[in-house]
Amino acid sequence: MIQKIDAAAFQRMVIHAAAAINAQKQPVNDLNVFPVPDGDTGTNMSLTIASASAELRKKQCSTVGQAAQAAASALLRGARGNSGVILSLLFRGFAKAIKDRESIDGRDLAIALDFGVAAAYKAVMKPAEGTILTVSRMAAARAAGMARENNSVEAVLEAAIQEGQAALADTVNQNPVLKKAGVVDAGGKGFLIILQGMLDELRGVPMPEEAAEERPATADKADFQAMSQEEITFAFDTVFIVRKREAEVDLEPYRAYLNSIGDSLVIGEDDEAFKVHVHTNTPGDALNEAQKYGVLELAKIENMVTQAMDLAAGRKAQSTDDLEAVEAELEAMETAPAAPVKAAPEKRFGYVAVCAGAGLEAVFRDLGVDGLVGGGQTMNPSTQDILKAVDATPAEIVYILPNNKNIIMAAQQCIPLCEDKKVVVLPTKTVPQGISAMLCADPDASEADNTAAMAAAIDRVRTSEITYAARDSDFGGFAIHQGDYLALEEHQLFGTDQNLYTLLDRLARSEAHQKAEFISLFYGEDVSEEQAKQAEAVFAAACPNAEISVLPGGQPVYYYMISAE
Repeated sequence: MIQKIDAAAFQRMVIHAAAAINAQKQPVNDLNVFPVPDGDTGTNMSLTIASASAELRKKQCSTVGQAAQAAASALLRGARGNSGVILSLLFRGFAKAIKDRESIDGRDLAIALDFGVAAAYKAVMKPAEGTILTVSRMAAARAAGMARENNSVEAVLEAAIQEGQAALADTVNQNPVLKKAGVVDAGGKGFLIILQGMLDELRGVPMPEEAAEERPATADKADFQAMSQEEITFAFDTVFIVRKREAEVDLEPYRAYLNSIGDSLVIGEDDEAFKVHVHTNTPGDALNEAQKYGVLELAKIENMVTQAMDLAAGRKAQSTDDLEAVEAELEAMETAPAAPVKAAPEKRFGYVAVCAGAGLEAVFRDLGVDGLVGGGQTMNPSTQDILKAVDATPAEIVYILPNNKNIIMAAQQCIPLCEDKKVVVLPTKTVPQGISAMLCADPDASEADNTAAMAAAIDRVRTSEITYAARDSDFGGFAIHQGDYLALEEHQLFGTDQNLYTLLDRLARSEAHQKAEFISLFYGEDVSEEQAKQAEAVFAAACPNAEISVLPGGQPVYYYMISAE
């Protein structure tokens, strides 16, 4: 049994743990039981601890306390979603307990686990049983008992995992939703995978490789001959880097241009450069247009049609294999933290909002929001993402509108991290709540009055959403089938139907909409303007006393976000 670990061993354990959760993130995602496609717990936990892994790969800490502190700091800034924030809190408490230790034994480990649990419970407003909190608490309690019997790190960690597994199995009985679906808690499962990864590193178990894409059990290899090259709309896979001429460059016009000549567009940027990935039939046009924004540095262009033909013929697809090193550099550029931009206060109040969709972004800009952070359902931004927007906001007091209940905790972590501005997190759980709050923002009011007015506006909004079922399920007495349309009202399942407009009509006749004076429909990226007009007609007929407005939101996941006031 390994008795103690030093800084180097702890660093290796965290790196191994990050690889373990990354390899198993999809099974953790699959434990999300509600039929809205919100399978992101494993992804959030993986991305969160990956930030610590990246940091520890760069450092050589002299004490285990320093290593733990470095990991905790990186986890905090990289935290995504509630599960990621709670994971960062567990590590923050852990680091606090051993901050002065050069090495730790089993007793130190048990105390650190207990400190982590205390930090997590303290930060969660309404701790619920049957969650990662339960699993971590039970694991820490058993660790303390084992430390009295066998003061080795290996024995204590093994005992914690064993007790955690028993606690995880019982979560299905503690949470009604889990019990209904017959699954265990996703966050608790992810936490135990991380602990097991740390133990495996101690025992010399090889680090897991990247999670492989799932494929049918009967298929060892894709049938490339059955694939038609005609299905490839845009032939050239185009990737390039442009060095900016100045730090502040508005890439939105360029983004719109690329969307007009291709698809699969991704643009990553920092203060010095931006990287583009796009599928297009005219890569030369994409490159020429890019030079309006900076100096072209590196480019990779591959013909996906000829690659598909090679694969169909059983040949190795031709590739720019000499650019592997370049790809590694691009990834490093994307993951490396950009130099922070800290704007000096120019006004009393500033605002940062989280949303997804060009239409929703435009609404928030028009209402006076200074900083926009991309994110929402299934796309949780990290604390660092939000903090960057806060730092760049030129105001003394910055309000954050998370606009999703799973982002509120990550936003709250910005409060102690922001040194030169006061941060106020308004607990908006939906985009319509955030919009209503901004409509009541008063630049001439006192902080207390402004906060009170915006909070009151949040309470006046009733939010409904239309999405779809990702899988068959039985939830709250509703028999739900994959592909059904789902209506949610204040995050509760309102009803389902195979006909979208029938479901919209039922929703429009609900009490919240019948009493409303103003109803706004924000339609998503998968809804055409003509379809949105049909939805407007449904609400106009069902709610003759309300003023109906329809706006393009461009949001993913939800066909419609509906605000009633």
